[in-house]
Amino acid sequence: MASSAKRRQLDPAVEESGGSGTEEESGDSSEESEPEIQQEVQVDFEAHAISDNDHNGIKRLLQQLFLKASINITELANIIIQQNHVGSVIRQAEILDGSNEEDDEDDIFGFITAINLTERKGMESVEQIKELVLSQCETHHQGTAEQLDKILNDNSKPVSFLISERFINVPPQISLPLHKQLQTELMDAHKTNKPCGKSHYYLMISKTCMEVGKKNVPQQKGKVKEELMFTNAEEEFFYEQSVITYSYSVQEESDSSLSGRWSFDDVPMKPLRTVMLIPADRINAIMNKLEEHLTI
Repeated sequence: MASSAKRRQLDPAVEESGGSGTEEESGDSSEESEPEIQQEVQVDFEAHAISDNDHNGIKRLLQQLFLKASINITELANIIIQQNHVGSVIRQAEILDGSNEEDDEDDIFGFITAINLTERKGMESVEQIKELVLSQCETHHQGTAEQLDKILNDNSKPVSFLISERFINVPPQISLPLHKQLQTELMDAHKTNKPCGKSHYYLMISKTCMEVGKKNVPQQKGKVKEELMFTNAEEEFFYEQSVITYSYSVQEESDSSLSGRWSFDDVPMKPLRTVMLIPADRINAIMNKLEEHLTI
């Protein structure tokens, strides 16, 4: 079974502020209105083994990633729970105040896992993911569509879909212990011949955005990286090590209640999904980058 609950104290605070509008929109009679309260709330998170109780929370986070794409997220959530020897969910650390509410059991703030697409070949959700990334590749990066198709269908070199989803107010520092734990679990699965063992490639779909008016030019990866903003900041290091990458717009599908506010400093942003294919032998280099930038 999956490893026991693992806790990581996080220094950064979750900042709560009133409303998503700009200061100018909040009114100009500051003396008559209540003063704005800037409050920082320290929240500790824990990583737990995935369980049946996490089904609704995992589906909610998968919906945040796929939006209106035709993906059977119920089946996908079932796969994630069935193979709970890999992966973790993020929960708020238990507060010992005597109020242990079972009703909040499925309230998770994020999760991480990997699904071996080659092992799960033929399952509806798996084939839908492959169809999604291939169709978007043909549209936005046609020159590599044939190569990606060959890699995704090469049974001798398995491809795993790496999913790391969390709500936007969870700090990126938590991703370091989660990725470390996942890589340990994947190695153990390979040694014991359990599902989701060794992979030659990892496929990722990352939530990104770009300033409205900027053009995405996939062939100039270095330039695009400077213009892309990653919702999960650490995924930029995966991007740097990818051998195939392209982005596509989800502006018509986005729901701000799911995916956050798509403007920064009054600059409108276009929500995207960035697909990345990363060779498994580059994961150590990525982990070193995570250690360097996210160690508290």
